[in-house]
Amino acid sequence: MGNKNESVIGHIKNAFIYTYAGLKSAWKNELAFRGEVVVLIIMTPLGLWLGRSAVERALLIASILLILITELLNSALEAVVDRIGLQRHELSKRAKDMGSAAAFISMVTAAVVWVIIAFGRFSN
Repeated sequence: MGNKNESVIGHIKNAFIYTYAGLKSAWKNELAFRGEVVVLIIMTPLGLWLGRSAVERALLIASILLILITELLNSALEAVVDRIGLQRHELSKRAKDMGSAAAFISMVTAAVVWVIIAFGRFSN
């Protein structure tokens, strides 16, 4: 990681390898991530149908992807906190709670986007 002698192509190749490993780990170890991937698979075609413009379609799909991004970050944060130690500590609890709150807010954001766009589509 971050080798000065690494070529641009080598860097891109390694980035794909690390990304694949991260996604594989999340799928294997995180029930919430698996559920959110299922939601993405179901909601993407619905979002493509529901959105009346390219911008609406992008917002619908991006809002679901935001949930996955936040879940990955939350899971990474939890793994780091657990790696430091399993004993209870107020800062560890605070970090985990904030990660959970971020994941929740991303879900609320997606719900708001979907409701607003659906309301616009069906109110006319």
